[in-house]
Amino acid sequence: MMGCWILNEGLSLILVLSWLGVNLYLFIDMFYWYEEEESFHYTRVILGSTLAWARASALCLNFNCMLILIPISRNLISFIRGTSICCRGPWRRQLDKNLKFHKLVAYGIAVNATIHVVAHFFNLERYRWSQSKEAQGLLAALSKLGNTPNESYLNPIRTFPMNTTTELLRTIAGVTGLVISLALVLIMTSSTEFIRQASYELFWCTHHVFIVFFLSLAIHGMGRIVRGQTQDSLSLHNITFCRDRYAEWQTVAQCPVPQFSGKEPSAWKWILGPVVLYACERIIRFWRFQQEVVITKVVSHPSRVLELHMKKRGFKMAPGQYILVQCSAISSLEWHPFTLTSAPQEDFFSVHIRAAGDWTAALLEAFGAEGRALQEPWRLPRLAVDGPFGAALTDVFHYPVSVCIAAGIGVTPFAALLKSIWYKCSEAQTPLKLSKVYFYWICRDARAFEWFADLLLSLETRMSEQGKTHFLSYHIFLTGWDENQAVHIALHWDENTDVITGLKQKTSYGRPNWNNEFKQIAYSHPRFSITLLTPKNSTRNSCDGLLI
Repeated sequence: MMGCWILNEGLSLILVLSWLGVNLYLFIDMFYWYEEEESFHYTRVILGSTLAWARASALCLNFNCMLILIPISRNLISFIRGTSICCRGPWRRQLDKNLKFHKLVAYGIAVNATIHVVAHFFNLERYRWSQSKEAQGLLAALSKLGNTPNESYLNPIRTFPMNTTTELLRTIAGVTGLVISLALVLIMTSSTEFIRQASYELFWCTHHVFIVFFLSLAIHGMGRIVRGQTQDSLSLHNITFCRDRYAEWQTVAQCPVPQFSGKEPSAWKWILGPVVLYACERIIRFWRFQQEVVITKVVSHPSRVLELHMKKRGFKMAPGQYILVQCSAISSLEWHPFTLTSAPQEDFFSVHIRAAGDWTAALLEAFGAEGRALQEPWRLPRLAVDGPFGAALTDVFHYPVSVCIAAGIGVTPFAALLKSIWYKCSEAQTPLKLSKVYFYWICRDARAFEWFADLLLSLETRMSEQGKTHFLSYHIFLTGWDENQAVHIALHWDENTDVITGLKQKTSYGRPNWNNEFKQIAYSHPRFSITLLTPKNSTRNSCDGLLI
């Protein structure tokens, strides 16, 4: 198990180091290019090395902005995950870390944007100072270019007393740079854990400021404030010979006045592809939004849990995936993720929704699950469904023995998995490599067992009828209880079924000793490959050839 964890984390580290390496390469390569490029020799006389800092960070900023939308393109990731030729085994599991990579790229954008802004502040001050009386020699000569008609300029700040901030806001680069900076600050600050927990709607709305961010980024370079010598001018004006003869530029034929132009904008070239890809993603989501979702069954469980059975044309799923649900009667903008709890073999797909916030509480009320009679099917509010997305837990079927571990609400994906296991076991014509499943569930609150215990009881009954009681071994651990519960449990301990879950398997109290549990499993299945599915977001930690 440790070897599998090392493999998965090692691959993650390789990807992170590769991303970091590309950023460093781009930064260093562009930095030295601007430090040595002949066409920017006169620009460096005014700006110094801050020119290279600004341009190198701009290139890395473009690179990361190209990447930022890819990890959140769910349909693209689902397509890659389904293409086993391109992405198999441990590499496919890295797709489950798409949001982590999205955040990492966002940090890269923030760092490079900060370097870019600070470097340009120094550049503006250098432009302004070169127009002062203290500026002498070649620096003063370069800044005065453009004062005569039909003469190109190098310094965009034309007079020394001019307010650089006011002058900057009169340019395309200045206005768009300010908009980009404000949008980035708003997106980053609203993405903090505190804001997401306090107001997810605020996070969702402010995150869509990225549209303004990308639009401003695409036109930011059109201002062409940073200028370099043109190629035609370089062929006529030899810098090595003429840089020390600046006083003779207008009189000596060998040194004509140098001509300058702004660099062609390139940011749009970096982001065009990902933006088009993300636009296609949104079109697909809109098309799915328009598809009809038929609600076939509504079940109200204890502890404010609502079970919805739905049908949708062309819907295909795998255990462990999730869907996005929108209810226009509550909000036309909000989409909320819910793990599918039905098996692929069933003719419907289902979710279990627990009231844990404003939106989920409103949904339960809209479906009449808050102490009132359930609504008639024709009175139910319309739901839109997008998906399914996410990792499938199909690795469990590739091993003779599988260990499934869930904690709290992390048990939801295993509802679909256990159902799918049951259906596959019931199909006599389908050979199944899987022969034993160990299921562990650790939960703090006894009320959380109520809806899932019904599923386990159903599976327990069915497997008993089929003579396959040995196939599924489940272990439930309750980590939180009060004195009254303890007395009640002690009084009913000798009954045939568990007092908490109603199952034949008795609930354990406290946390499991994993060393003992894994040793017992290894002792019972020597020389068997075992897959382990862990509770954290149902991320697979399975590994080919893993021996516990």
